[in-house]
Amino acid sequence: MTDINSYKFACIIARMLDHRFGKDISILNISNVSVLSDYFVICSAETSTQVKAMTGYIREQIKGSYGRLPAGEESDQKNRWNLIDYGDVIIHILHKDERQFYAIEKFWNHAFVVEQSDWMRESEEISDKLS
Repeated sequence: MTDINSYKFACIIARMLDHRFGKDISILNISNVSVLSDYFVICSAETSTQVKAMTGYIREQIKGSYGRLPAGEESDQKNRWNLIDYGDVIIHILHKDERQFYAIEKFWNHAFVVEQSDWMRESEEISDKLS
């Protein structure tokens, strides 16, 4: 397993989601406001099929590249909201309607938002390795 810190791990996951056409990707640093995790990575998808596909893609890429398996996973039966929990990073992949309805970023508005330019720069070295 390649040892990377939680910030870099969150940035890499965001890059992977971007590579798979995730929409409105955001990273929230929740480490100072919660004991749940260090980061949330949140993204939207246009269809439930995309939600399911992105979830599978992330799981396989992280397992293959970093040897990490999720500590837990949650999903609704219609694949409108999938969650992958890696402990230090929790990924929320939501259908765009669910994302708007649940408004995770508004609920966690006291968390620090990592700017897209920062997570893109931090994950740049993996951009050509993504399948």
